[in-house]
Amino acid sequence: MKSVKFLSVLALVAATATAAFAAPAVTTVETAKGKVLAGEKGMTLYTYKKDEKGMTNCYDKCATNWPPFLAASGAKAEGAYSLVERKDGKKQWAKDGMPLYYFVKDTKSGDATGDGVGGVWDVAKP
Repeated sequence: MKSVKFLSVLALVAATATAAFAAPAVTTVETAKGKVLAGEKGMTLYTYKKDEKGMTNCYDKCATNWPPFLAASGAKAEGAYSLVERKDGKKQWAKDGMPLYYFVKDTKSGDATGDGVGGVWDVAKP
């Protein structure tokens, strides 16, 4: 009986660990710009033209207005989604190598008010 309980607990721990280290919880939402990628609470995700594949250039005031789509500790890259290390050691999700961000002026799912801002921000497409 003890071995059955142990195996059940072990299976639960393994399932929980796998979920914690999976790719980001990204969905697709419909916006005025068409279908776009969305992160937490269906909020639109963006890419920054001044970034390079695998590297973010958005810090300080930029990161205040464009919060990075951060990964949980221990997250693992999967498929088109990779991780970019920020200067502070935090990990940020990227799609096809390009770091992903939210925009502070988007207030609800489906908002895409950051698209085209400054000629350097684009909605992230599926």
